[in-house]
Amino acid sequence: MTGAGRSWIDYTEIRELRGPLVVVAGVTGVGWDEFVVIELGDGTVRHGLVLEVDRDLAVVQVLEGTAGMTARPAPGRSGIRIEFTGQPLRIPIGDGWLGRTCNGRGEPVDGGPPVTGARRRPVSGTPLNPTRRDPPADPVLTGVSVIDALTTVVRGQKLPVFSVPGLPHLELACQIAARATTGGEPFCVVFAGLGLTHTDAAYVRDVLDDRSAAGELALLLNMADDPVIERLVTPQLALTIAEHLAFDGGRHVLVVLTDMTSYAEALREVSAARGEIPARRAYPGYLYSDLAGIYERCGRIIGRPGSVTVVPVLTMPGGDITHPVPDLTGYITEGQIILSAEMHARGIYPPVDALSSLSRLMHRGAGPGRTRDDHLPLAAQLLAALAKARQVRELSDLIGTDTLGRTEHAYLDLDDAFGRDLVQQRSDETRDLAETLDRAWRVVRRLPRSALTMLPEALIDAHEPRPDEVSEAGRD
Repeated sequence: MTGAGRSWIDYTEIRELRGPLVVVAGVTGVGWDEFVVIELGDGTVRHGLVLEVDRDLAVVQVLEGTAGMTARPAPGRSGIRIEFTGQPLRIPIGDGWLGRTCNGRGEPVDGGPPVTGARRRPVSGTPLNPTRRDPPADPVLTGVSVIDALTTVVRGQKLPVFSVPGLPHLELACQIAARATTGGEPFCVVFAGLGLTHTDAAYVRDVLDDRSAAGELALLLNMADDPVIERLVTPQLALTIAEHLAFDGGRHVLVVLTDMTSYAEALREVSAARGEIPARRAYPGYLYSDLAGIYERCGRIIGRPGSVTVVPVLTMPGGDITHPVPDLTGYITEGQIILSAEMHARGIYPPVDALSSLSRLMHRGAGPGRTRDDHLPLAAQLLAALAKARQVRELSDLIGTDTLGRTEHAYLDLDDAFGRDLVQQRSDETRDLAETLDRAWRVVRRLPRSALTMLPEALIDAHEPRPDEVSEAGRD
């Protein structure tokens, strides 16, 4: 039989509809992860992927959901017809994705034509072969001072943002996607929003409009009311686009995935529909390998230009960092940026907890020949001073500030200046690295010279405050 120019094998025995899944009986020669085209009795076409095959049964996840489908057709109407294509889900690859806005399945929602390309590539992809990996190196500057100064993102790195519901993690993700740069080298962003409300999606499109208009952005938006299965495909699609732009097109590509907790919850829902035995908090036992299969697709390849850097954003239910999603993410990735509810309550944006945040590869992306010679020692000194300031703050809460000495007061002054002069930044503001590090110097100079034990004397001499800065600090 034929349908819309395709050769069909007419499977009419739909054994079961189970949430987003269809169980098809009587199949032969079907493989795992195979792409499926489904035609309903009214001519509507949907698509799916084979999740499982057991003898003559195939479990198919329907990307558009099973709403309106029925295992038994009404009298006088034809039933469901299914074509197993014999290959995985493939998408066209090329520069045509740049400047476009699509849904989580890659279908345009910006009024333009379908995205085309000279070649098609499976979205499942594979993690980079360790023997072909080039170590991450050189920075991706986000334009956000507290990140660039203390947790520098490195090309080829995977650096997640941990947040809790109610904090401006989407705002920060959009700011990074809109402002990030590699300093004049070919660069673009792939932004994948997962489980967004329509209000959040409108915000994302508005903030990223300039980057999209410049042809530097591929935007994928999976909505909260879209079928849950689509959420499992969106990150894979985003990384497939990014891999081509980076390793074939020679660009440095930043992939922002938000919110990966929505992805994990979709995975849990599908696992429950399949009747799998649950593991921690009802998530499937393969959650770790599934997340690793996504995150490990970033990196650099020996002998090829370009890089793929991944910044996944995830919310921690109840603020619990031991929750399976952030816990497993922490094992796979190379650091974390943690947002603080306490800083948010103080009105500081972005509310990044610098002492809890860490970029384990920062030394590969900052310092001489990459950012500035003073960057790494300045960051180390600032973090050490903040840790001391936290101890002094706790002490002052016990015994009062009147009993503290001059140096202890200087640490408290530094703590206040850090939030006010370095961290505090408008969401539409971009700071270059020179301004960021100059601000960091103004913060650490709140301490007496004797307390700057992690900075070489030559650097301290080179960054002595000007007379106008001294008078300004006195007024503060």
